[in-house]
Amino acid sequence: MVAPDPCGDDIAGMLRDSLRGFLDEHWRTRGMAAASSSDEISAIWRRLVGQGVAALGSGGDEGGLREILVAMEELGRAACPAPMWSAALANLALTGSRAEAARDLLAGLHAGTAVAAFSFGGLDPDAGTGAIEVTDRKGTGVLRFVEAAASATHLLVAVDKSSLALVELAAPGVDRVATRAMGTWGLYEVRLNAARVTPISAELVAVEDLRLKGRVALVARAYGAARRAFELAVDYAKERHQFGQPIGKFQAIQHKLANGLIALEGIRLVLDHAARLHDGGDAAWHYFADCAFAFSGDALRRVSLETQHTFGAIGYAEEHEAPQHFKRVHLDTIALGGAVDAKRRLAAYLLDAGGAGLPQYDLGSAGNALRERVRRWLDQNWSGDRKAEFDQRPFAKREFDAGFARDIGETGWIGLGWPEQFGGEGRSALEQIAFMETMERAEAPRIGAAIQANALMMFGTPEQQQKYLPEILRGEAMHGMGYSEPQAGSDLAALRTSAVRDGDHWVLNGQKIWTTTWWGKYMFLAARTDRDARPPHAGISMFIVPMDAPGIAIRPSSTMYDGTFANIFYDNVRIPAENLVGEVNGGWKVLTGALAFERGLVGGGIVLKVAHAFEQLRLRVAGDPSLAQDPLVRDRMATLASEIEIGRQLMMHCAGLAADGVTPPEYGAISKVFSGELMERFGEAALDILGMRAALSEQMPGAIDNGRFEQNLRHSLMWVISIGTNEIQRSLIAQRALGLPR
Repeated sequence: MVAPDPCGDDIAGMLRDSLRGFLDEHWRTRGMAAASSSDEISAIWRRLVGQGVAALGSGGDEGGLREILVAMEELGRAACPAPMWSAALANLALTGSRAEAARDLLAGLHAGTAVAAFSFGGLDPDAGTGAIEVTDRKGTGVLRFVEAAASATHLLVAVDKSSLALVELAAPGVDRVATRAMGTWGLYEVRLNAARVTPISAELVAVEDLRLKGRVALVARAYGAARRAFELAVDYAKERHQFGQPIGKFQAIQHKLANGLIALEGIRLVLDHAARLHDGGDAAWHYFADCAFAFSGDALRRVSLETQHTFGAIGYAEEHEAPQHFKRVHLDTIALGGAVDAKRRLAAYLLDAGGAGLPQYDLGSAGNALRERVRRWLDQNWSGDRKAEFDQRPFAKREFDAGFARDIGETGWIGLGWPEQFGGEGRSALEQIAFMETMERAEAPRIGAAIQANALMMFGTPEQQQKYLPEILRGEAMHGMGYSEPQAGSDLAALRTSAVRDGDHWVLNGQKIWTTTWWGKYMFLAARTDRDARPPHAGISMFIVPMDAPGIAIRPSSTMYDGTFANIFYDNVRIPAENLVGEVNGGWKVLTGALAFERGLVGGGIVLKVAHAFEQLRLRVAGDPSLAQDPLVRDRMATLASEIEIGRQLMMHCAGLAADGVTPPEYGAISKVFSGELMERFGEAALDILGMRAALSEQMPGAIDNGRFEQNLRHSLMWVISIGTNEIQRSLIAQRALGLPR
């Protein structure tokens, strides 16, 4: 897939700003509810034609699909029913046509002397749309759900997969009847009775391809409407008081709105990605366009519903802006066959005739080259008997392999993203994604101690950096994380393990639980050094604890996913004073600073796991005709595929933010929440699709892929809970990204 064009960002951004300001001045201020007559629509469209939007999609400097989506989004945001959708489709279909009628129509559209309405007629996946028959240049039939037909001068309608018909709407034999849908006016039924039509060959674009462009344009408009209503709801939640406080302080409201932001951000990113690919000539845009429609069909309507819930009864009033956006979202997400038809197309891509895998992302020249280099290394060093022997181990023995860690330590890739001054390679976030993706596809065991290494590089003394970082880099030392305690899980500020200074040593006492890397050489331990500090997190310090120090008692336990964690007791454990990382009582800064560097890619690591597991499931389903042709299975697979692309887009967005510095924690949280819960949904879906054999655990006779799918489901819970539960992450999103009160 093609890489993004940075210049396009500037053009799209300027167009967005220009249109938003224009519509705020010329449409929103006149009262949207009143300004919906055909005369009002014609008036605003004439003004928009003067702004040049009628030419978007006609090639050259007039912008491509990306600019069309920007315009549609802004019209949706302003609840403006100007006929941009039809104009864009006319440009996309007719630009470059040799037909005189096509050239004349485009000239009129761009000058503002003609206005087009558009219908896919019998090629619309929704059979209720109707169709026309053309005989001897006469058209007869009924077309429903036609936008802005009252203010249009011409109708373009698809006749078959390679031709269109042009109808003058003021000609004899044409009737236009207003239709009320979702409680609002704006759609029309157009009845043709031997009306004169002009056939136009779709020379340069197939009608099916045009329909896909029309779909993403509708998603963009629905997104704009949903986003505007959502932003109004966020502002309302900050101002509306109940029970003596703003409703935005209630966790139920915060989490509801956090969910909305996650969905909206995913849709924004996948729409933009599809449009970039289209404008760059990459055929993969079809797949992402279908993913956008498949995901947004449910997601945007859910956002609209939750927005109305936040407004409460005030949102019932027609004079309020929110109901108009609610109606627009629902109309646009069910048009052209809705998500159901998009999922049919995705299922065909994934499963028919053996199917195709998820598209591979362009990670830039350096990322793509590294991906290939790592793949070749793994083919040579993690394959054959060595890999087969590893795969036969119980899961608890497959999380880490000391020999593999040392081998990959020789490559320097453990320090892929480390600054060069610490022995790293200083690689970009995209290159780190390339490495993570390739390692996941090879099902290689985990390596390194990224969070601890970040802490040492940011806060460690030169002596600590010289002692511990080379060991990590060479794959010789693993560090566990000693954070959680019986009374301090997500609330780390409540931890009680103490560290008391005694001469040249610190003395540790307390208990840590749920420690996964308990078998590592060191523990990166959080302990309280000031029990009276206010706020409580101000009295925490961070230490490196050798796990062979006297006084440490380890009680391993099996996890529900066949791994292990341990309860670890520290009884008068003495460690050298120089093992303090950062300042005394400055541990919170160390902890959060180190996590900030990693959280941006945590969600990416999770979604790459889901993507790899999905491919294993896809191959199994595609190879079994009874599953591949089951309509419920096809729908489930298409849904998962669309969700994976949302997760991958959130991952890529975090990588882009990291290129400019540290990914803001709220965006790392968005990626982590979505991807962690996607992993759970995938695990549940795999069992539903494959049945009881998929529930057989590893090393059981008849188990599918040695219990891969059921183990994935049991393991998925860890990703939702660890590194800050998703509930805590949602509160972070609401407070940091949306500005809701703490």
